[in-house]
Amino acid sequence: MRWLAFVLVLVSIGIYYLPDFAGPSGGMAKVASGSLPRVASLKSSEPRNVEVGEATGQSGPSCVRLGWIESAERAHRLVDNQPLAEEAGFTVEEVERELPPLHWVLIPPQPEDVALRQFRDIQRQGIDSYLVTEGENRNAISLGLFESRESAISVLEEKKRQNLNAVLVNFPRNQISYALSFEAEPELAEELVQAVKADYGSNFDFVEIRPCEGVATPEKNP
Repeated sequence: MRWLAFVLVLVSIGIYYLPDFAGPSGGMAKVASGSLPRVASLKSSEPRNVEVGEATGQSGPSCVRLGWIESAERAHRLVDNQPLAEEAGFTVEEVERELPPLHWVLIPPQPEDVALRQFRDIQRQGIDSYLVTEGENRNAISLGLFESRESAISVLEEKKRQNLNAVLVNFPRNQISYALSFEAEPELAEELVQAVKADYGSNFDFVEIRPCEGVATPEKNP
């Protein structure tokens, strides 16, 4: 009878301490729970698609401009070769650009009869020249037009040795050039730029890719 009472006491003690050992889920859950990853860390380890606009702080389309192209025909041919030209709204811009002036060696303007007489005399000497018939230098005699200032100065010195009253002046000039412009989402814009550059076959003077005006972008925190 005493043995039975002793066994019952042991059983009671075991029942009292068993929940602390097993934990609410049973087994070794209390020991293992400290090494389980948190839910947040499980989510952050999954792959995530990142839009270009999000990655660069841009939330809208990009406006693109490429130039310069030497002729309207070449510019339109580049547009025609792009399968997505209509979707991206490709346009050809015509721009009048002011270029660095040329260097002009000439005999300054004179009264018309004097200029004609000197011009004929210069022509008889076999000197390459022409009579300017319009503009602010009307009735001047042109002795050469040069991109290189050094070349112009060399010719100027030669004409002075020939006793010609020549001077060096700037000759302003403009040039009509062409550019392509279009609008697309940032990732597509980059792809279209690469396609146009490959089709053009040489380097553009500039390639502009920027957020389109009027498209809001997230403000950066200081």
